[in-house]
Amino acid sequence: MVAVREPVLKPVGITDLRPTQITVGMREVEGKRKGWREKNDKKAAQFLGKHMIPVILGPSDRLYIIDHHHLTRALHEEGVKDVLVAVVANLSMVDPGTFWRVLDNRRWMHPFDDKGRRRDYKDIPKSVRDLVDDPFRSLAGELRRAGGFAKDTTPFSEFLWADFLRRRIKRRLIERDFDRALITAMKFAKSQEAIYLPGWGGPASLD
Repeated sequence: MVAVREPVLKPVGITDLRPTQITVGMREVEGKRKGWREKNDKKAAQFLGKHMIPVILGPSDRLYIIDHHHLTRALHEEGVKDVLVAVVANLSMVDPGTFWRVLDNRRWMHPFDDKGRRRDYKDIPKSVRDLVDDPFRSLAGELRRAGGFAKDTTPFSEFLWADFLRRRIKRRLIERDFDRALITAMKFAKSQEAIYLPGWGGPASLD
């Protein structure tokens, strides 16, 4: 593996970028779309210049996103054709099987579906437009913003929270009454049950 961490100043087509996860929270995506629409042309250009998409250069010189999937999908939905990327590592010399194992080992991929089940890397969409909605990921994102847990550097920390909530809250509650689901999620987030999760900020145990 060759570490690069260099920006690609030539714009790259969003539809040419490959995801490294199966799902996103579409409510999160909609929030980013709204934020994008509020920017004028100058601020939009500045935003794209400051938010380069981190990618891995993989086999056949394809670019694989390892962060900002929600932003990339939002920009695609808003009609943005190209973005700037920052190449984090060059794995173009390895075969596809080895490539995905390296990504998995480095925690640069999250091959879990909207039911929290681990899938084969072949099930990961080939384009951001095919990413699947996971309402629990949206709930976890909103829970963090509401103070349910702190932002953490642990890879895919919000997906870990999403999976925690998935086992305690009905999906139909999120889909029918998101605000009520958030209140319920907050109670679980502050409980001792969540103590193992990144960014947990519940009360100290009395034991």
